[in-house]
Amino acid sequence: QVQLVESGGGLVQPGGSLRLSCVASGTIFSIYTMGWYRQAPGKQRELVADITLGSNTVYADSVKGRFTISRNSGGFTVNLQMNSLKSEDTAVYYCYADGVRISADPYSSDYNFWGQGTQVTVSS
Repeated sequence: QVQLVESGGGLVQPGGSLRLSCVASGTIFSIYTMGWYRQAPGKQRELVADITLGSNTVYADSVKGRFTISRNSGGFTVNLQMNSLKSEDTAVYYCYADGVRISADPYSSDYNFWGQGTQVTVSS
């Protein structure tokens, strides 16, 4: 079984910073994409940012220039540095992993997994 464990959420004032981390554990051979979604009350879940094994990144327009996603060399940890936070960034942030392979067999299936979510609240 694969688990994604997030940390780093909390309460911060507007203009402040937070760093989210997510560690994937379990029987894992490789993970192609790791990233973050968020869901605010009454809104749909939306992509914040993601990063592939080749370090290609995608960011939501609303966070470009403020958030930075990174991934460790082993590929099983993803971080989200969030600067210049705004009240509209308030949401539950979910880590996800896509293209997860649990075997070196090239014909094996791949899977996706989600973390349990961590609350980020931006408020004065």
